[in-house]
Amino acid sequence: MKKVFTVLFIMMVLTACSFTNSKETQSETRTEHNYQFIGNSEHWEAEYSYEATEIWRENERKQTGHSSKDSYELVLKYKGSLEELSSMKNLEYSFETTSQSASTKEQFPEPPSEKVFRTGGGSEGGAIIGEGEVIKVNVKWDDSEESFELHNKDK
Repeated sequence: MKKVFTVLFIMMVLTACSFTNSKETQSETRTEHNYQFIGNSEHWEAEYSYEATEIWRENERKQTGHSSKDSYELVLKYKGSLEELSSMKNLEYSFETTSQSASTKEQFPEPPSEKVFRTGGGSEGGAIIGEGEVIKVNVKWDDSEESFELHNKDK
């Protein structure tokens, strides 16, 4: 009978050890970023909307992991009237942050029907834009060009 209890006790200890080693406990910290950057020039105004989620994980071995996911939308608006854009054939606009950039080109065989232009995108695992970021915007339309900066509207 003593041997049976000894065998059962050893089995319980081994089962408990294997369960503890196979399941690692994780702590997780999630940070949400939601910023609006705005700015303008003589003929254009822009708003850059940015949303991101950052997750930091640490397991019981104190190993740290990081993941992130973000998305943005740049809205560019002509300040003048739609008639002023009626002769526009080409529009190119771009933006640049410390961690990303994008450029959009549009051609207009017919006069544009709107004076608001949009572009957007996102990424996973990339760098997160900080709330104090300064975003550089450049707009070229036909033979004209303007550059300006966007700043966080909450700063």
